[in-house]
Order: sequence, then C-alpha cells, then structure tokens
Amino acid sequence: MPFLNGHKIKLRAIEPEDIDLLMQWENNIVNWEVSGTITPFSRNLLQQYIDNAHLDIYQVGQLRLMIQEGEGQTIGTIDIFDFDAFHHRAGVGILIGDQAKRGNGYASESLRLVKKYCFEHLGLKQIYCNILVDNTLSLNLFQKAGFAITGTRHQWVRSGGKYKDQHFLQLFREE
Repeated sequence: MPFLNGHKIKLRAIEPEDIDLLMQWENNIVNWEVSGTITPFSRNLLQQYIDNAHLDIYQVGQLRLMIQEGEGQTIGTIDIFDFDAFHHRAGVGILIGDQAKRGNGYASESLRLVKKYCFEHLGLKQIYCNILVDNTLSLNLFQKAGFAITGTRHQWVRSGGKYKDQHFLQLFREE
C-alpha cells in the first residue's frame, strides 16, 4: 500500500515472527511509563494479540504497524488506538524499540506515513497523542509533525513515587 512505504522505512502488519520483538519491547520496564503499562505481558497474551491483528480497525478500535527499515530490520511500532469512527478521531503512539536507531528520522517518517493513512485513507478529522512534559524528544517529534499542545493534565502519571504532568496534543486534517 503506497500510504505505508516511505524513503527509509515501511510500515507493515504484524507477523507471527514479531513476537520476540514485542516481548522485548512490551516488557521493557523503561517503556512502561509512556505506555501506561504496569504489569508484564505473557508470551501467550502477545500471541493472541498477533493472532487477532488481522481484525479490522473498525472492529477492534486499534491498529499496530511494525516499522521496518526498507526490507531489513524491524526497529519499532506505531499504533493507532482509541479509533472512533463516529467522531473521526484516533490516538497515535510510536516506539523506536531499537535504541541505536533513534535519532535517524525513522520516527518522523513513520509519523508522516500514519498521518497520511489516518487522514486520507481512514478519513479522520483529527489525531492526538499524550506525552509527558519531560519527554522533550517526543514533544519535539510530534510538534515538528504539526501537532499542537492543547491541554495539560497535571500530576497525571505516577512515576518513581512522584507525579508527572502530561500534555495532550492534537493535529487536525486540513480542510
């Protein structure tokens, strides 16, 4: 699908062989703060997720795509979640799981492709994300992609015995 192929990366559906990467990324406690995870995922649960990944976004309200360097290594995921067909909106989240690949433009290209997919293929009016105020890399990524901070949830996320604020960012389809 042309919406999902970029210059450096392509976004593709989850395959059964992705389970080891998902186990690694989903169970990395460093990622839990931004994903809202508080318990590890079992291999069985992730296998069930993969087995049902073929279901339509209109049925399950989400879509996870794997970020792959051309025909090479899979380096991350990008999620469309909280898909709302009535209000024409969805959330977007991204993880470059391979830390050595961060800072190379893969996240921005993935986000550009997903924006196009959401607006042109799914017909969404808006996409949004939630980012902790101290996550400057993610804030810069999404703001460079056109997202604007439209609100802040104060003391929203508990982390290490303290509470952090979280920004709410939105991007609207140009009419």
